[in-house]
Amino acid sequence: MIIDDFLKQMTIYFPTIKKDLDEHIQEFGERLDTIVIEDIIMPEIIELLEKDADTKKLKVIFDYFEDVCINSDDYLNNVFSITALEILGNDKNIFEKAKKYIDVCCYRRYVCWMSRFGYSS
Repeated sequence: MIIDDFLKQMTIYFPTIKKDLDEHIQEFGERLDTIVIEDIIMPEIIELLEKDADTKKLKVIFDYFEDVCINSDDYLNNVFSITALEILGNDKNIFEKAKKYIDVCCYRRYVCWMSRFGYSS
């Protein structure tokens, strides 16, 4: 799985981000993947977690995140870890809600990444 697959899937889960992605490319002249995930995709996921209402959608998204953790190429693996997983850990309350949906591989990657950079979960 590559970053293009990931972004395409995210636009399926969040159709409104397609416009934001297009605007981002126009603004920067290229797609900056970490910024796209940090500023466009993750706010949508954080909002879902804050509301904690659409549990079916959250389950589907986090099942997909598990697939990303297992099947991504090195580039997507790195970008996903330093953006999506870090952002989930930035707020203890959000991470507690996310833990209900995070599966084994994704959680292990999160713990490994956070410990590598001196964070605690």
